[in-house]
Amino acid sequence: MVKKKVPTSQWHDGSKPIEELGETELMAHELVSEHLDLTPSVVRIMSAELEDDQRHAALAAFRASLSELGDPNRDPRVAIANASS
Repeated sequence: MVKKKVPTSQWHDGSKPIEELGETELMAHELVSEHLDLTPSVVRIMSAELEDDQRHAALAAFRASLSELGDPNRDPRVAIANASS
């Protein structure tokens, strides 16, 4: 079985000390540290063409959706679209 290669980033691969991560990067780091299976969704949000405040909003909505059954923001595409509108 071939494993999909996960893109690396400063917030994901540990190449940047946690103390140096911005608020959005820290949230992304915490999410993938707690839920490794969410890495593709978090990468999608973090690599979306968004302003940082929009990216933060999308990531926060995605994170909040994890505890809300049926929340449409669980789909990172929805969270991105909602944050960019």
